[in-house]
Amino acid sequence: MVQELIDKAAVLVEALPYIRRFYEKTIVIKYGGHAMTDDGLRASFAVDVVFLKYVGLRPVIVHGGGPQIGAIQEKLGLESTFVDGLRVTNDATMEVVEMVLGGRVNGEIVELVNRGGGRAVGLTGNDGGMLTVRRKLKEGQDIGRVGEIVQVDPAAITAVANAGFVPVIAPIGVDTEGLRYNVNADEAAGAIARALQAEKLILLTDVEGVKGGTGELIHRLSVEAARKLLAEGSIREGMIPKVECCIDALSDGVSRTHIIDGRIVHAILLEVFTDGGVGTLLTH
Repeated sequence: MVQELIDKAAVLVEALPYIRRFYEKTIVIKYGGHAMTDDGLRASFAVDVVFLKYVGLRPVIVHGGGPQIGAIQEKLGLESTFVDGLRVTNDATMEVVEMVLGGRVNGEIVELVNRGGGRAVGLTGNDGGMLTVRRKLKEGQDIGRVGEIVQVDPAAITAVANAGFVPVIAPIGVDTEGLRYNVNADEAAGAIARALQAEKLILLTDVEGVKGGTGELIHRLSVEAARKLLAEGSIREGMIPKVECCIDALSDGVSRTHIIDGRIVHAILLEVFTDGGVGTLLTH
């Protein structure tokens, strides 16, 4: 019994230098994938966020919701079409995106954090002119109302965080004419992290992290090494935009970026507060 208590104390001691280092620092978390759909993982995510808040960090959540959007589209008889992983978004699809991301999913995450003992406030990229976008073209192809971020005004996020709440942001942007657009959640999280000059950007995924050419997990990766792996083709498919997002964030003021396995219970706490971590750390 005493040894169990000593082991628990050892865990706290291991976390102490990280708590000290990141106290009052902003951590932007992109929340998506399996961690959003499994009840056990949803609960552990909420506890992780509340823990971050109560030990003095400033968590900011940017969430996706692709599967939820696809499910509603199917119910409405709307086809889901993708170009290189980006959802082709016509006017009808954009209505579903706003309803699902800005309404249902955002509200569920706010409730999740509140139920876990925290205090969260839901926002979208429209609030306070947070995300200004232009229409994104993919290899010259118009994919509808998919936005490319051109400017971030973090005033609304900062106001919510300074008031003691956890901001929960749906990635919906607006152009200079007031037309709303669907924005890739990874891109939104990266842009917001850069605007806030965050200490960390954490991307939750459904894989272990970045893997090398022979399939081994890379626990620590420099920008130079990441670019080399991209050029060699060792980083493939859906991991490419995530790694590029991290490189852009590091190049524009974010101190550290993480691609971690969101299928692991308490993945965020394990990555931030332990020596080992549960994914890939990308740094300069």
